[in-house]
Amino acid sequence: MVEETKTYRYNESRAKGVDKKGHPQKFQLSGRTVHNPNTTAYVQVLGTGMDTHDTLPSILLFFDKQRFIFNAGEGLQRFCAEHKIKLSKIDHICLSRVCSETAGGLPGLLLTLAGMGNGLSVNIWGPPSLELLINAMKSFIPHGSVVNAKEIGLTTCSSSAALLDTSNSAEPFVVVENELVKISAILLLPSSLEGAGKKPSDISVIYVCELHEILGKFDKEKADALGLKERKKYGLLQKGECVKSDCLDIMVHPSDVMDPPIPGPVVFIVDCPTNSHAKELLSIQTLNGYYPDFVGNSPKSSKAVNCIIHLTPPPVINSPNYEKWMKKFPTVQHIMAGHSMKHVEIPILKSSTRMAARLNYLCPQFFPVPAVGSFQQHNDAAQGSITSSEVLISQLCESTSAENLMKFTLRPHNHLGLDKSNVPSLMAPSEVIDELLSENPEIVDAAQLVSQFWSEPGEMEDTSITDDTTISEKPLLDGNTVPSFLQNIRRDDLEIVLLGTGSSQPSKYRNVSSIYINLFSKGSLLLDCGEGTLAQLKRRYGMEGAENAVRNLRCIWISHIHADHHAGIARILALRRDLLKGVPHERLLVIGPMQLELFLDAYQRLEDLDMQFLDCRSTMDTSWNALECDAESKSESCLQGCSKRMKLSMPVENDSLLRSLRNVLWGAGLEGLISFPVVHCPEAFGVVLKAAERTNAVGEIIQGWKIVYSGDTRPCSEVIEASHGATVLIHEATFEDCMVDEAVEKNHSTTKEAIEVGDSAGAYRVILTHFSQRYPKIPALDEISMKKTCIAFDLMSVNIADLPMLPKILPYLKLLFRTDIAS
Repeated sequence: MVEETKTYRYNESRAKGVDKKGHPQKFQLSGRTVHNPNTTAYVQVLGTGMDTHDTLPSILLFFDKQRFIFNAGEGLQRFCAEHKIKLSKIDHICLSRVCSETAGGLPGLLLTLAGMGNGLSVNIWGPPSLELLINAMKSFIPHGSVVNAKEIGLTTCSSSAALLDTSNSAEPFVVVENELVKISAILLLPSSLEGAGKKPSDISVIYVCELHEILGKFDKEKADALGLKERKKYGLLQKGECVKSDCLDIMVHPSDVMDPPIPGPVVFIVDCPTNSHAKELLSIQTLNGYYPDFVGNSPKSSKAVNCIIHLTPPPVINSPNYEKWMKKFPTVQHIMAGHSMKHVEIPILKSSTRMAARLNYLCPQFFPVPAVGSFQQHNDAAQGSITSSEVLISQLCESTSAENLMKFTLRPHNHLGLDKSNVPSLMAPSEVIDELLSENPEIVDAAQLVSQFWSEPGEMEDTSITDDTTISEKPLLDGNTVPSFLQNIRRDDLEIVLLGTGSSQPSKYRNVSSIYINLFSKGSLLLDCGEGTLAQLKRRYGMEGAENAVRNLRCIWISHIHADHHAGIARILALRRDLLKGVPHERLLVIGPMQLELFLDAYQRLEDLDMQFLDCRSTMDTSWNALECDAESKSESCLQGCSKRMKLSMPVENDSLLRSLRNVLWGAGLEGLISFPVVHCPEAFGVVLKAAERTNAVGEIIQGWKIVYSGDTRPCSEVIEASHGATVLIHEATFEDCMVDEAVEKNHSTTKEAIEVGDSAGAYRVILTHFSQRYPKIPALDEISMKKTCIAFDLMSVNIADLPMLPKILPYLKLLFRTDIAS
């Protein structure tokens, strides 16, 4: 079988089996032996997607000096950071399918590995559609990235549609074979899907991981009886070679002096996405050698499978064909990891969940309890009944539902089997709060004062916290008069949800950039869509609520091409496509820089995203003015007035898309969406959202609210101009004030600079976000005027009716995190 390899900065030393210094790696394949049976080896379920079901879980195959990852869904980096799993030793990533569900976290992971340097190289394995994914990522993955893309089963002289028939060949396709393990791959493509109807994501891969056998114990007494005197012959026999007796005229074979070898453990990783795949699974001849009861297999020839990790969804697992296949392995430990049969009882990101619980205790109005992945589910989930699906499976074979960090130990051999010692334990919400109050007793009074902001908002005096953390009352803050655009505002008019508030890459406490604009019955928008956006929506609104949010999206707006702002978009679009399948609908408008269109166009060759693209330049103020002029019967005076402005923007090549966007905005109660250039990287933008005018209770016309999002930028006149009179300015504040030089170098803003932009523009409220991950919980805050300002946290939800109270909670946030504020 032949593989086609697409290589970027190929690491030749690893390919040739030498170490970093160029010395040959010491291992022996001929005897398939392990000389150190006490080495550590296990397979482990990593919990990406396991509390939110937004991606398939990743599987880690661990050895002391090497790691293999199977699937890299969104959230993998964040999970590894949470649980201290080192990424630096991962040099093989194997995808069971190539789609957003299995590879959504791959772009961010590759960028992180590339940033580590040191000549790291990553081999990515997958079905023949892998090349489509790698080509799509070229638009934002640096040329120096350490990627060796290897497609399984392609012929060298044919197109990607022509596959080798690996399912019925004598041997599986060998992906990796070294001194530790042999990993083979078997392509799974139902015959009913072959031909014109086949999609790249239909091709699945079964991975077979076989550790080499351990030699039996050498019996010196038997060697002496057979006349062996030279000790070096002992070593040759242990290597599997025959030697001549020193005293007798015979040849001594290894089996004459050694106990039988211990077979190496075998693990299957199976992703069978549909019933059609399950039917095909039964006909794969390459698996016959692993079935203990297969006719023609002798007891010595069949390979005993120890563990099967099922990434297959529950409906397929309970299909007759899949049940029939599972019955072929009656004594195997089956781990059901394909979107677990029951709700996972423990949140996948324990650190951020603890932080969310503390924030909720202080101010539940801005920090509601997450609907998924929170401690509040535990009592119900822990007592939940076993589903009929689980009962059915347990009758078939020895099976267990996957849990985060569950292991199946492979080495040492005497520990072979399931290991739940690292599975996180339950923790009740009361334990988190009790811990908080023991550390910081003043939070009790602080929470009571914060709650009074809502009980008597018109009469409450503002309170603040002095340096010695004593709480004192002060006069109301300047600018607390309710502006006209908030008069008679409804709570179902607007909610701003900060889904991700960190920069660069996900961390324990902060996901990367994404803002959800909830317009309730009028739909919703996303401003930026970093990796993990879908999981954050599910944590905030629950499974069903998040699906409704995605189903009702009006458009997605992306500020620039950096992965921390757009790597989650494919997962959102793929889910929306599935949710609206068979329902009349329009393709979703995605607005972004032109480089994003290159990525999306390339990605759509892999799976249809059901979207249409509009360049940010086509939504600048000048383009909207040009469209208005065109609408006014193209009068000569209007066209003359627009001609100068049109030169400053990208020509509107597709007026119909802009008109479609205008209709979408009107349907959402918005007067406009206007992009404007900012100072960060080429083709970087900010955006203005304007609500339509409305009338108050006495019939007066009231100006609609205005939200401005800066994207990533240095402070600049474009942001100030766009933010003039804004209701809310959401501005990046990546660095603390003492790091202004680094902010200038990387075209970001400091906290002070972001606040000053809001002051210069006369914005009513300023929300700071996009904090450097060097500030894990709260950024460093100098003693500067923040009377209009608050800092954002993940899942913070700001209802427009609560804007007057927003800056009042900042002193209490400082108190909550006083031991974490960088100095």
